[in-house]
Amino acid sequence: MARLLLGAPVAAALTEELTRRAAALRAAGVVPTLRVLRVGEQPDDVLYENVAAKRCERIGIEVRRVTLPAECERETLLDAVRAVNADPGVHGCLLLRPLPDYDAEAAACALLDPAKDVDGMTVGSMAAVFTGSGTGFAPCTAEAVIALLEGSGVELEGKRAVVIGRSLVIGRPLAMLLLRKNATVTVCHTRTRELAEVCRSAELLVAAAGRPGLVPGDWIAPGQTVVDVGVHVREDGSLCGDVRFDEAEGVAGAVTPVPGGVGAVTTTVLAKHVIEAAEMAARDRIK
Repeated sequence: MARLLLGAPVAAALTEELTRRAAALRAAGVVPTLRVLRVGEQPDDVLYENVAAKRCERIGIEVRRVTLPAECERETLLDAVRAVNADPGVHGCLLLRPLPDYDAEAAACALLDPAKDVDGMTVGSMAAVFTGSGTGFAPCTAEAVIALLEGSGVELEGKRAVVIGRSLVIGRPLAMLLLRKNATVTVCHTRTRELAEVCRSAELLVAAAGRPGLVPGDWIAPGQTVVDVGVHVREDGSLCGDVRFDEAEGVAGAVTPVPGGVGAVTTTVLAKHVIEAAEMAARDRIK
């Protein structure tokens, strides 16, 4: 039976560290602050906003929420982003996506200061992830995978890693983060030929394709570490991932459950980025 890689203990340990750092910032007169920009009332956005806000506030981060109507003009959204950029008291911005207007979303991402882009959505942040230098943060879910693995004692150096998924939100940035840890990384996708064989060749398999139940048990090698990033709602309201957990559990050496795996760490990584942004702002102020 596979070892379960649970997100809660990793999130708890990171929360404890971040709480100390937030207290140190406040003692120095800096209140770490996150502004959440939400357009419309999509239930998934509202849920994530509430979960993220609760995590941040528990750590000692002030959360300021701005909600715009779904039909708001593009310039109204851009004005809200400009306000974030101009406010030295706001250290991070979470823009809940996708937006109803894709062009408005792209314009907002282009406008946001990478130093305040705590969800890794700007070109500047992507450049920092891919080059290893510059201003910006990795997408929270991609970094959460690394945090979960390292927090669970999984060695990454020298490992053969396969990532199923090539999005700029998870797959490609995660590949870069794994390379930084000296893993040897193959990025594949749903159109990869002989995908099952590629998956079985890995020591570490990360499923982030956004396809429920894509990875069956016979794609998994005995003893393999499997990370499931997918989150999907079944017709009965229950959650599942990209991996068929019941099949994987009997083959893999270690596997993340859904829910209870990567998702439990993601909002804590968001909070970590806010703390880091506040610390950088404090250092710049001292200079």
